[in-house]
Amino acid sequence: MSELRILVDADACPVKDEIYKVAYRHEVPAVIVSNSHFRVPDHPLISKQVVSDSFDAADDWIAEQASRDSVVVTADILLADRCIKAGATVISPSGKPFTANSIGSAVATRAIMADLRAGGDIVGGPAPFSRADRSRFLSALDEALVRLKRS
Repeated sequence: MSELRILVDADACPVKDEIYKVAYRHEVPAVIVSNSHFRVPDHPLISKQVVSDSFDAADDWIAEQASRDSVVVTADILLADRCIKAGATVISPSGKPFTANSIGSAVATRAIMADLRAGGDIVGGPAPFSRADRSRFLSALDEALVRLKRS
C-alpha cells in the first residue's frame, strides 16, 4: 500500500490554508502542485511540486500520481475525471465530491457550457466562493481522510 496523501491542484485554489490544517491534524502529507513558485508552510508534511508552465503540466503530474491512497483537491472537471479513473478520492474546493457516478454528467455539462460560450452565448460563471463552501470543504476533506485511513 502506498502512503495516504493529499494532492492539490494549487493554482487558484482558495482552500490551501484549510488543507494545511487538515494535513497537520491527520498527519497526512500534502503536495501542493502548481505552475509557479509560491510559499508553502515550512513543515515536513507539506511539500510543493512546481511543474513547467506548459498546458496541463500540473494536471498531468497530479493524474500520474493519483491512486487509491490519494485525495485530490481540484476544481478542474477533466482532471477530476482522470483521477477518479486512477482510483483517487476527488473533492472540489467548495467541498463537492466528484465520484464515478457524478463525473460523467459534470464532464457533459462542462462541454455544453464551452459550446455555448464558443457560440457567443453569455453564460454566468460559478457562484462566488463563500464561507459555507469553505466549511463544506473542511468537512469533506476530513471525512475523506478518515474513510481512507479505515480502509
